[in-house]
Amino acid sequence: MNRNKWIFLIFGMLFLLAMLLIGLDMSSKTTFPGSKPNLKERIEQNQP
Repeated sequence: MNRNKWIFLIFGMLFLLAMLLIGLDMSSKTTFPGSKPNLKERIEQNQP
């Protein structure tokens, strides 16, 4: 492979790694929507 292909592959791998790390960070800070009760039920429970 010539030099341009190596540079492209290196930047491509770095980009994919950065996207993976960002995705993992975002997913660790959020909860799965199915793990929460329905919104209507939460509103009714919080009302006095």
